[in-house]
Amino acid sequence: MVNTPLEEHPPATPLEQRLEDELKALAGSVPDPELPMVSLAELGVLRGLKILAPGSVEVELTPTYTGCPAVEAMSADIEQILHEHGIPDVTVRSVLSPPWSTDDISAEGRRKLAESGIAPPRAHTAEGPIPLTLSVRCPHCGSTDTELLSRFSSTACKALRRCVSCREPFDHFKEL
Repeated sequence: MVNTPLEEHPPATPLEQRLEDELKALAGSVPDPELPMVSLAELGVLRGLKILAPGSVEVELTPTYTGCPAVEAMSADIEQILHEHGIPDVTVRSVLSPPWSTDDISAEGRRKLAESGIAPPRAHTAEGPIPLTLSVRCPHCGSTDTELLSRFSSTACKALRRCVSCREPFDHFKEL
């Protein structure tokens, strides 16, 4: 079987579109294996879902970085939840274009990261110049007086920082 990008399939009927939306919401509800406080949809790695035939779907995921070891677990979890909801044939493909960016994390995902003690990445805007300094707000006390302890933390996506004000260490989800 030749894998073609999702956009090359014929457009869905209204009933298929509703089912696709429901299945995409199910797949998107899967928690990230490394950051279980956020779902794949909130993290922005779930790119699409298309019904190929009755009982057969294709899901597109974009990893946070090439070679991300969590992609296999994400794929297996998506397959499991869709199988549990009556879809016997699930294909999960990794797509690298467009590349994932921390801008793909939803506002809810950023809120959940901060609530869990992980400083979320700053959202980039097209307005104005990019700041030359990076201030990271402590998720514990809110201070921007923080220091970098290690460029890598529990995963390659995060750095380890410490707040100078409250002295608490915390993970910071790196901007990409």
